[in-house]
Amino acid sequence: MKLRFIAELFLNFKTIETKYFIMKQLLQLTFALFFSSFAIGQSFYDINTVNEIEITFEESNWDQLLDQLASSGEERLLGSVSINGEVFDSVGVRYKGNSSYNSNQVKNPFNIKLDYIINNQEIEGYGTLKLSNGFNDPSFVREVLSYEIARKYFPASQSNFCNMYVNGQYLGLYTSNQDVDKFFMRTHFQGDENARIKGEIESGLPPNQMGGVWEYFGNDSSDYFHKYALESNYGWNELVGFLDVLNNDNENIEEVLNVDRHLWFLAFQNLLVNLDGPINNPQNYYMYQDGNGRMNPIPWDFNESFGIFAMLQSSGQLSTYQLQQLNPFVNINESDYPIIGEILSNPVYRKMYAAHMKTILEENFDNGWYEDRAYEIQDIIDDDVQADENKFYTYNNFINNVNSSVGGGPQSKIGITQLMNSRVNYLNSHDDFEYTAPSISYVTHNPQQPEANTELWFSSTVEEATEVYLSYRFSSLATFTKTLMFDDGAHEDGQANDGIYGVSINIASSDLEYYIYAENDDAAAFMPVRAEYEFYHISISSDLVINEFMADNENTIADQDGEFDDWIELYNNSDQEIELEGFSLSDDAAEPQMWLFPDTSILAGDYLIIWADKDEEQEGLHAELKLSSSGESLFLYDAEMNVIDQVVFTEQKADTSLGRYPNGTGDFAEMMATFGEENQPLILDIYNPENNKVGIQMSQNYPNPFSQQTRIEIVLEQSGYVNLGIYNIYGQLLETLEASTLNPGKYSYEWNVKENKTGVYIYQLQFEEQSIVKKMLVQ
Repeated sequence: MKLRFIAELFLNFKTIETKYFIMKQLLQLTFALFFSSFAIGQSFYDINTVNEIEITFEESNWDQLLDQLASSGEERLLGSVSINGEVFDSVGVRYKGNSSYNSNQVKNPFNIKLDYIINNQEIEGYGTLKLSNGFNDPSFVREVLSYEIARKYFPASQSNFCNMYVNGQYLGLYTSNQDVDKFFMRTHFQGDENARIKGEIESGLPPNQMGGVWEYFGNDSSDYFHKYALESNYGWNELVGFLDVLNNDNENIEEVLNVDRHLWFLAFQNLLVNLDGPINNPQNYYMYQDGNGRMNPIPWDFNESFGIFAMLQSSGQLSTYQLQQLNPFVNINESDYPIIGEILSNPVYRKMYAAHMKTILEENFDNGWYEDRAYEIQDIIDDDVQADENKFYTYNNFINNVNSSVGGGPQSKIGITQLMNSRVNYLNSHDDFEYTAPSISYVTHNPQQPEANTELWFSSTVEEATEVYLSYRFSSLATFTKTLMFDDGAHEDGQANDGIYGVSINIASSDLEYYIYAENDDAAAFMPVRAEYEFYHISISSDLVINEFMADNENTIADQDGEFDDWIELYNNSDQEIELEGFSLSDDAAEPQMWLFPDTSILAGDYLIIWADKDEEQEGLHAELKLSSSGESLFLYDAEMNVIDQVVFTEQKADTSLGRYPNGTGDFAEMMATFGEENQPLILDIYNPENNKVGIQMSQNYPNPFSQQTRIEIVLEQSGYVNLGIYNIYGQLLETLEASTLNPGKYSYEWNVKENKTGVYIYQLQFEEQSIVKKMLVQ
């Protein structure tokens, strides 16, 4: 009604100026209504959604049958599953878990395989559902909260809640955790066919063989069966080779292990006192070998994080005080824990590890965010917990365990804040955390919009550092290369010894990702602070680019047969026609020639549409691939199988494209589909970026993406009036960070997300008559 009312007003006004104003309001409201529809359809793992899952078995004795199958591994009982009213037939169901499973209890954890019989039967790309029963966690938030924190720093599962029914019987509230499967690998590693291994203690293993993680037992793979399970078609030789290098050729460890990823993983596990994980027990984690031959640890099973599992294999049961003061380098000197000792004994890695743990502390615990978030999550499930008659603890236990212990003696469940408030104080007073770390306050590059095959200069302001490095790569599939930066006055770094460091690199035709690392004798620092998981990105103007795509085309644009399929738009930035025969598109880095272009070309300054529908029999360009609306990667290769463009994207909104802005050269942003036309942003009024500003500089905010707080820095070379504002994607001003006349100098501003939702936001810096606009992502 409101939209019709504004439209009628438009028709009744005569002046151009008034019509322009009304049309602007109409467009803004259209955008608002268009995007508000996305809030109605939540994703399966949306934290604010408690899903309803009901299993229907033909057998009335289903519980007895599942108990019989519990020890059989992968055998399952067939049934159907309704998820929020959507029915999936011929699914395979089994119980899961070790200590959380018991044949005498009503509420057992489930493993539901939707694609057990029917290939590609999935919900939003997820084929297997892992449902935990809340065992050993009175607060009911440990798992979800742990995963939420972990996802800020390395690949980790999504997690939320569901109510479970079987044959009409309500079993209770469960935690729903994303399976670490092929879909997970494609999302985070751009491929799924490499070795994937799960750390898993063999059933019935004697207690004296449970300790020790990542030991080398020789080259016979059968000697590793008691602590690992193969999740891929191959991988035993890869595992043995990795462990051999770690234990016997440690100088080459970076060739077989993503060391930075592993340091984040260890810091997280230790900080949250997750002793039921691989810093103490050889279980509850995965490893995946990426395309560079490096193992990447992936966490699993956080129901006993925050100190619930209190048995330290090397010393015994820990008291509350010992849990609070768990050494951040626990097991570093234990010979059967090379997972820690062979890494943190390296002084550089030790400093990086401490820097990463300090980041997790500062962003989640020093500020009390974790406690507020725990209560927010509890509010989501409060009614469901009260309704769950099969829960393992009382409702009062649920409320109290965020702050206080539940129970007594060895079975006591420590309160989350009871553990972490004291633990934060202990860690912040530890020598490795009190050392003065380098301070990285500014980073920029010149030129601001570089072209392919040119020299690009970087400079960064760093204090208290003995060495500063630029780490960069030209593909998300590649490893970062470190190059030393200089403060000698000869590398576009100002004056010698002024704390400004510079270096140049020759850039290719693909986009660039980079971060800054600095260290001194005692400590290290990163910028952005979540590097290497987060980094800065520079778009390089190459001749042929992926310009726009839509991964959830429900009603926007149909192909020649009337089908609403995924589509990809290429754009030719050059002034020459480009022959595409032999070029290819792929959504899996392990299969670069997934779809080969036929004998076709793209004209100078022109667009080319490819339908991603796996239907090559249709007329036109129809690729043998589909895009996942849940997020994945897309690669464009030339005839020599070089990556000439790529994009890694997260969950997509229906009927919304991602496109480069400015067209053909800029970063990707959400937009209303242009399909074979010049890309335009949603907010035309304020999005007008210009380059080569006179008298003013503004760096990309950091961290970016972020979930709570980010920093924006500007440098003024002359006095003038400055206005710095934050806008949402509809062009609405959310907050003004600065609006005054400033003197020359460097200024820093913090923006707190507060109640704002995830998505793309804009910040605009106006200086006199000039304007700089940048995007940032809240996740």
